[in-house]
Amino acid sequence: MSSMETLNDSGAAYLRLVQQMHKGLAAAGRSADSAFLTAVSKTQPWEVVEPVLRAGHRRFGENRVQEARERWEPVRDDWAGLELRLIGPLQSNKAGEAVAFFDVIETVDRDKIARALADEIQRQGRRPVTYVQVNIGEEEQKAGILPAEADGFIRECRDVFGLEVEGLMCIPPVEGPRGPYFGLLRKIAERNGVGHLSMGMSDDFEAALAFGANEIRVGTAIFGVR
Repeated sequence: MSSMETLNDSGAAYLRLVQQMHKGLAAAGRSADSAFLTAVSKTQPWEVVEPVLRAGHRRFGENRVQEARERWEPVRDDWAGLELRLIGPLQSNKAGEAVAFFDVIETVDRDKIARALADEIQRQGRRPVTYVQVNIGEEEQKAGILPAEADGFIRECRDVFGLEVEGLMCIPPVEGPRGPYFGLLRKIAERNGVGHLSMGMSDDFEAALAFGANEIRVGTAIFGVR
């Protein structure tokens, strides 16, 4: 297959992925509208992102504030209903840009970030949706609050910083079954009254849907390997 054919295939891959997601939801006894897809466009060239937009998708995940701004600011007004979500680690010195630019920030994982976001929300009068990221596998190389500390941190985000924590996000370990990790995140959400679960990627989204994911974050299965 030529490189041009590969680039143009992302729109078709997106449509196939949506069908797979709906099948996974049906297998879990859930309705087709009980979960949605975030297309992970981070580091991808515009030539593979645009076909997905043209196929009708409007929700995209980005890892870095600057990269996202460079990609989307020139075209943001061209695509009605576009929703941009920060799914990568956030540095406190980028909190102002993140609040101004993103619709959803999924990676609140420590006091410093929560405070910086709260300050910027107060200053700007703009309130993106916020999620807490949980390091569900307690892996040293990954960001996120530890599961044992999640209850206290969620409470602090709400009561001390005034953040409306609407979801939890996790990236489980690569090795082994993912179900127990998805189940643990669901339990944390349930006991803290959090209604949204962002979990599941290209190789495990069916399992995530079976455990109640409301959002799956898929890049490779749509855009190919970066």
